Amino acid sequence: MDVLRTPDERFDNLPGYSFEPHYVDVDGLRMHYVDEGPRDAAPVLLLHGEPSWSYLYRKMIPVIVEAGNRAIAPDLIGFGRSDKLANREDYSYQAYVDWTASFVEQLDLREITLVAQDWGGLIGLRIATEHSDRFARIVAANTMLPTGDQPPGEAFLRWQKFSQTAPEFDVGRILQGATVTTLPDDVVAAYDAPFPDDTYKAAARQFPVLVPTSPDDPAAAANRRAWEVLEQWEKPFLTAFSDSDPIMRGGDRIFQSRVPGTKGQPHTTITGAGHFLQEDKGEELARVVADFIAGS
Repeated sequence: MDVLRTPDERFDNLPGYSFEPHYVDVDGLRMHYVDEGPRDAAPVLLLHGEPSWSYLYRKMIPVIVEAGNRAIAPDLIGFGRSDKLANREDYSYQAYVDWTASFVEQLDLREITLVAQDWGGLIGLRIATEHSDRFARIVAANTMLPTGDQPPGEAFLRWQKFSQTAPEFDVGRILQGATVTTLPDDVVAAYDAPFPDDTYKAAARQFPVLVPTSPDDPAAAANRRAWEVLEQWEKPFLTAFSDSDPIMRGGDRIFQSRVPGTKGQPHTTITGAGHFLQEDKGEELARVVADFIAGS
């Protein structure tokens, strides 16, 4: 595998992101994570999606830590300060599950509260169902767990086509396009920071085509097995979707109808937020997470 590593200086002086970097080795690759708060506190695992990185959680981490929790936000391989593979074919859905599960096991995280958005859910829900003894509760925010048995929505198909055909894959502008608020130029630049040029964007380009969209997709069977576990999941499961996400709209109702652990939980809709609700209403979402932990 051809491995790329973003120069550290590209992460200097990013607005609102002064966290100390931490690293683990997963399958010979350096994986970065933020780790804030008491090490003996139960961890809140914050999993980002496509094409963001742990910078997305910068507004939430202080609120979660102030509530007495340990906040852990890794960069998925191919994103943020983590190593990046130059060849798109080196990425697979299963590889992401394996890499991230290895991260959880190496840190020996237990009593985890999973906060999963976008691909953070596609990966995190797989890990939670395959290693359920490590997880105490789940917060699903603008995410899904597709099996390919239902046709994807038109909004997702448009995004998937764009990701494969656009001559320029401008990560910062993509983040801006999926938020309600206007992002300052330095924040847009922070989302671009992990990608000095297009050779670093193989994962960002590949992620959309790894989403199972047909019943015979390579990940479909494993995701069906994950749903079988979720349909027996009695641990607390909260949905916190936003009101302005055309791709994930309605996904909260799917979880609420199929996961027993959603019953009686204080589900919420974050108003005035787009797909990247951590960017639009990060502090509000963090308070929802902290209250959910305290109440369950």
